[in-house]
Formats: sequence, C-alpha cells, structure tokens
Amino acid sequence: MSNWGLWIICAGIPLLFGLWAQLRVKSTFKRYSEVSPRNGMSGADAAAAVLRSAGLEGLSIRPVEGHLTDHYDPRSRTLNLSADVGQASSIAAMGVAAHEAGHAVQDANHYRPMRIRQTLVPAAQFGQSLWFFPVFAGLIFNVTGLVTVGLVLFLAIVIFQLVTLPVEFDASRRALVALQGSGLLAEEEMPGARKVLNAAALTYVAGFVASLGQLIYFFLISRD
Repeated sequence: MSNWGLWIICAGIPLLFGLWAQLRVKSTFKRYSEVSPRNGMSGADAAAAVLRSAGLEGLSIRPVEGHLTDHYDPRSRTLNLSADVGQASSIAAMGVAAHEAGHAVQDANHYRPMRIRQTLVPAAQFGQSLWFFPVFAGLIFNVTGLVTVGLVLFLAIVIFQLVTLPVEFDASRRALVALQGSGLLAEEEMPGARKVLNAAALTYVAGFVASLGQLIYFFLISRD
C-alpha cells in the first residue's frame, strides 16, 4: 500500500470522524440549549444539586470564559462552568454541568481510572510538546532511532486518551443517574440530556482513534 493510501486509512478517515463528532456535539448542544427544563434550574443549580447528593456541598462552582470550556479541576477541587452551561437554564446545560459534577464525585471517591489519568498528565503534556520534532527529523534524515523516540513520546498521549475514555463515560453515567434519581429532570427530559452527553463522549473516542491512527501511520512509514 502507498503512503498516501496508508495516510487515508490511518489519519484521513479518523480526521473526518473527528470533524463529524465535533459537528454533532455542537448541533446537539445547540438543539437542547433551546429546550428549558420544567423546574427552571440552571446548569450551576444542577451541578450544585448533584454535589449535594454526593455530600460535596463545600466544593466551589466558578464561572470560566469560553464556549463549552467546562471542566473539573482536581488540583483546586473546583467546578468551572462556562456561561452557556452554568448560567443557562436548558436540558443541555444541566447535562453538561451534571457531567462535570460527576468528575468531582469521581475524585472524592478515588475513582481509579481518574487517578491513573492524573498521574499520566505530565507525561502526556511532555509528549505533546516534543514528539513532533524527533519524528520528523528522523523521517527527513532517515534515522529510525529518532522516530522511535518521538513515537514513544506520542504513545504517552495515546495512552492518556485511552484512559480518559472510561473516566468520561463514567462521569456521564453518574450524571444521568443523578439527574434522574434526584428528580432534577423529568422522565421525558432525560433522552435530551443523554443525547448531549453521548455526543460529547464521541469527541473523546474520535480523539483517541485519530491519535492511534497517527501513531500507527508514523510507525509504519518509518519502517519502510
């Protein structure tokens, strides 16, 4: 197989999958951002309710700039919600906010995959910043050892993204259980929240598939 055909399979198709996943999460979030919950709760209200039900009332919920930049910071133990989520009263906002609260619950419960992911953060950040240089220098100068060094650095990113998958899926599961079990969303409102969270989960899958494809591609062409 030519390098071009190999690139299409290993990188091109995963790239298209990633673009589709991004479009889907944006369109699904937009759709359910226009659907207000019966109880009128905002995303921040929903997150606070999920935290209370888990006995985490003291955890801080803060605003953060940007669109869909919501995240839980385990270092400061803060829940950071964008205006589209924290201040908005919609099915989408409640789903995303509850998901981030799910990460806080994971942290409090010492959820093992989350702990593993946190230990991998430095290696993934280091690999992200450096892998490109030895890989491309090795390919240009035909030095397989340099490529191998770069791919080992890139492997840290792939492993980090792999470990991220169960962390994200579990946070969404916790969010849906909390939203339904605590009566925050009515039964007929749950499918909307589930669609938003499932669409978001696809972006993590797409990111992992794209990185794995790149790793395989560069490994194979360096061995030609």
